[in-house]
Amino acid sequence: MSSAKLERQQQKGVAMVEFAIALPLLLLLLLGIGEFGRMLFQYNVLLQASRDAARYAAGEAWDPTLGQVVLDDDLRSRTQLLAVYGVPAAVTGGELVGGLSTGDVTVTPAGDEHVQVSITYDFVPVIGSVLPTFYGADIPLAVTLTSSVVMRGL
Repeated sequence: MSSAKLERQQQKGVAMVEFAIALPLLLLLLLGIGEFGRMLFQYNVLLQASRDAARYAAGEAWDPTLGQVVLDDDLRSRTQLLAVYGVPAAVTGGELVGGLSTGDVTVTPAGDEHVQVSITYDFVPVIGSVLPTFYGADIPLAVTLTSSVVMRGL
């Protein structure tokens, strides 16, 4: 038997073993890229929601008689609903980002002429909120996304 033929026979299963070693790493990389894209998408939605809510609050809060913004509880509530649901009314199961609530939205005056809307949201990957370890404490995977917009009263 020639040495080239013997070498080919010894190499038969090497490609399969290399593939079995590399596949989990490639899948983990693909999952990470997908989760990062999903996080950026949700952050973009939060940015747009805070802009829309701030624009709404700035238009509704301006009191021309006093020359300043006035935020009452009703306006704060409607602004929070707009940030969460996209409309100034509660819609069951219609959150712009799953798990977002009105408690995550703060509406405050920023000086006499400006309104600030801030949204804080905990992004949780599909695989869960923690990565279990064999020793020590678990590794938290949740990332806090924060969007804050200040607009002048109109």
